[in-house]
Amino acid sequence: MPFDHLRTIVAAQSVEQLWSYHTKRMAEYGFDRLIYGFTRFRSANSLGDRDDLFVLSNLCPEYIRTFVDKEMYRDAPMVRWANQNEGVCSWRELSERHARGELTPAEERVLEYNRSMGLFAGYTIAFRDISVRSRGAIGLVARAGVSQDEVDSVWAQHGTEILLMNEVMHLKVQNLPYHSTRPPLTPRQREVLEWVGDGKTAQDIATILGVTPATVEKHLRLARETLDVETTAQAVLKAWFQNQIFSASG
Repeated sequence: MPFDHLRTIVAAQSVEQLWSYHTKRMAEYGFDRLIYGFTRFRSANSLGDRDDLFVLSNLCPEYIRTFVDKEMYRDAPMVRWANQNEGVCSWRELSERHARGELTPAEERVLEYNRSMGLFAGYTIAFRDISVRSRGAIGLVARAGVSQDEVDSVWAQHGTEILLMNEVMHLKVQNLPYHSTRPPLTPRQREVLEWVGDGKTAQDIATILGVTPATVEKHLRLARETLDVETTAQAVLKAWFQNQIFSASG
């Protein structure tokens, strides 16, 4: 059991540190390329806005530009599986669906692109979250030249500990400060949102900060624009989800 690795993950102080530890450990099992995604804003038919999707990966920049930035992931069969299920799925199932002609044309294009980029064998883990709006998943890509049969053999022997390490990593990510692709809030925007979260009115905050209520309203408006929400209540919730407010490291 990889207790030393788990202790290191739990002790990580930044997403960068956490991801560095995790990718090195997964490579020891033959998964040398990973792609992790997490959102708190999914709906019944969508993972939400791309700008609110948090992604970590050590795949090449060219792949990320196409798969993530150009939103190819929306048609990816394993992403769709992860959005609808919890647990672990061998990519053998993907090959079998392809062989049976069950993939849509869009899914076939994603499969073809992945194979052109050297993504042939691996596993996908869809994490269990307490909120129906949240979804986290990770794709574990096997080292080049490794077959799915070999990957399945590794999983049969080490799958329980690999799953545990990924679940702990997923839980730890949610407790570390991170931002979406939108710009982060300014210190003053974070401050006024924290006061709103504590139940203060604009007049209360103005008195506390020694500014005018109009200035407070301006910071709240800019915070809403930065977070792309309509109400201040939504801004407080979203900033909290992103660990931008009430953060111990703030």
